[in-house]
Amino acid sequence: MSDTPGAATAGPVTTPENGFAPGADDPPPTGLIAPRRARRIAGLGLLAVLLGLAALSSVLFGARMLDPATVWQALSHAASDEANIIVNEIRLPRTALGLLAGLSLGLGGALMQGHTRNPLGDPSILGVTFGAAFVVVLGIHFLAIDDLRTQAWLAFVGAGAAAVVVYLIGSVPGRGPTPITLALAGTAVSWLMYSLVSGIVLLDQDTMDNFRFWRVGSLTGRDPSVIGQMLPFVVVGVVLALANTRALNALALGDDTARALGFRIGWARATGLLAITLLTGVTVAACGPIAFVGLIVPHLARAMVGSDHRWLLPYSGLLGAILLMAADVLGRFLAPPGELQVGVVLAILGAPFFIYVVRRRKLLAL
Repeated sequence: MSDTPGAATAGPVTTPENGFAPGADDPPPTGLIAPRRARRIAGLGLLAVLLGLAALSSVLFGARMLDPATVWQALSHAASDEANIIVNEIRLPRTALGLLAGLSLGLGGALMQGHTRNPLGDPSILGVTFGAAFVVVLGIHFLAIDDLRTQAWLAFVGAGAAAVVVYLIGSVPGRGPTPITLALAGTAVSWLMYSLVSGIVLLDQDTMDNFRFWRVGSLTGRDPSVIGQMLPFVVVGVVLALANTRALNALALGDDTARALGFRIGWARATGLLAITLLTGVTVAACGPIAFVGLIVPHLARAMVGSDHRWLLPYSGLLGAILLMAADVLGRFLAPPGELQVGVVLAILGAPFFIYVVRRRKLLAL
């Protein structure tokens, strides 16, 4: 398929409104559109069922084994005090946090790969992760802040500030940011923040000891109140992400073609980057930096539904939540009597997938 404006407007099948992925194979005949849509809707239903099973597993299984009857009694507040505490004060908030975090990271990864047209892109390219880490370290080192809830707000401020800096540095005068300039600016800012963080924690043992608990990436040890604080940011981020889908489909054809189709490039990218910042920034703030979800999930979703972002983003959000909660449940059994944090489990699972993605030549461009 040509990337020229003339080719994009030669027929209705290449426009972002029709539901076909730009750059994908030729669309099917009209009679096959309805079955394809039905399959995609059925796929969303299947993912919703899997998400429910992952959430159920997160509530049922843990270091302290409880039979299903006891869990049900705890949910109805008819069980012992110990079971009530385990289920209602530990597992349920942990499950809700995993659902929000996985949804946010999956959507953020799909948006990031779409806007940078980089198959190895994840939200950390925008500088969000190390921007958050830098401000958290500053709070620990200079203000002696060791409260996780306060650290979460510091992390969100740092994530947002880093995203703004990357956007400004990556903006080409008169044109706004481009995929290449965003990736380069994000990499530069990330490495700068990483160097500053490393310098501070190496100079202060107390700061290092405090920071490493936030840095590992975990769903445990978080105040349940953080879920309510996180929810509005996630809702706004999801709305902005879904509103950005048609623009992403057009941008995949090239900036000139997107302009010819009537899209405002700068506005579309600003909307996408704001969504990425909200979704990943609040997740990093609440859980610490959790790697590989934003990298792995969009590829899995793309293999299932193609490159049409109107379907790719919902699939990525559901798959992200499923993957994160499944990894969290798996970590509870890998190092008895303790458990592995979800960030460690995802690193173990994600590294081989990363190598696989790098070695597949046809994934070198989106």
